[in-house]
Amino acid sequence: MTSFAHDFPFDPAYGRTLDDLLRIPAPAAPDDFDAFWRARYEKAREVATEPELGALEEVRDGVRIHGVTFTSVGGIRLGGWVALPAEGAAEYGFVIGHGYGGRQEPGPDVPLPLLGAAAILPCVRGMGARGLHPGIPDVADAHVLHGIQSRGTYVIGDCVADLWCAASALHELVPELAPGVGAPPLGYLGESFGGGLGALALPWDDRFGAAQLTVPTFGNHPLRLTLPCAGSGEAVRGHHREHPEVTEVLRYFDAATAATRLELPTLVAAALFDPSVPPPGQFAVHNALAGERELQVLSAGHFAYEGLAAQTAELRTARRRFFGARPGR
Repeated sequence: MTSFAHDFPFDPAYGRTLDDLLRIPAPAAPDDFDAFWRARYEKAREVATEPELGALEEVRDGVRIHGVTFTSVGGIRLGGWVALPAEGAAEYGFVIGHGYGGRQEPGPDVPLPLLGAAAILPCVRGMGARGLHPGIPDVADAHVLHGIQSRGTYVIGDCVADLWCAASALHELVPELAPGVGAPPLGYLGESFGGGLGALALPWDDRFGAAQLTVPTFGNHPLRLTLPCAGSGEAVRGHHREHPEVTEVLRYFDAATAATRLELPTLVAAALFDPSVPPPGQFAVHNALAGERELQVLSAGHFAYEGLAAQTAELRTARRRFFGARPGR
């Protein structure tokens, strides 16, 4: 069990040792869990994303970075960034999700894991500089409750669809990566919010071949509802106290439950101490994975500590090795 000096009114390690965390299971899925998500995926694949590549904004780390806009489900136009190889055609493609603070710039997700890679870095609806949309809150505590009254209206489902549509947009913008032309499947990178969305999105989409999920959220909602935190999960806990029936909706948006369907090789970076995303939920996602999995244990997540820079560098190295070992994925 890892502990740091902190001012939180709860223990961000939640009294669990690594052995404890490695035994946390996933909740059982609703009977129609698979049908629910497959139907949403099919609907997203029908969207004409009509991506538009913007002007060149930056050149660094072997890529040219452009703005991008594309259409997602419900006709919502979203933005983000696309990174293209500075020289030559793209050999690999990635979709990169963001945390619950949104994305204001490409940031540390570039450089990409592989040389010769292209990537789309979308802002999902309501989040980040290029995902703002009227009527959808842009603050995590409100965003995570938007439409939570039913599984059909919950914003998290539409955010998952935004990732599917981003993949479609990338394939249209970079046709040498499209299915059927001999390119390897896409890779997915997601941290925190983006990690949870990735676990929900990937089991249904055969365009992806490998993934990295870092400190993923939304794992094991029944357990999360018992754990105080400083992140968006606390807003869900507060809502649940007034509306206990929301547990039936959350069953469809549990990243650990979805992970039991996720057969792609997946690298999970999970933290022993995390005030924003409780570690038991992170490890529940890792433990539930149905396919090849690799675990990188972090001392802490969402928390500044001595040694953070070194662990970040170690994870970056592990990411390059993980994706580099799967060029055909």
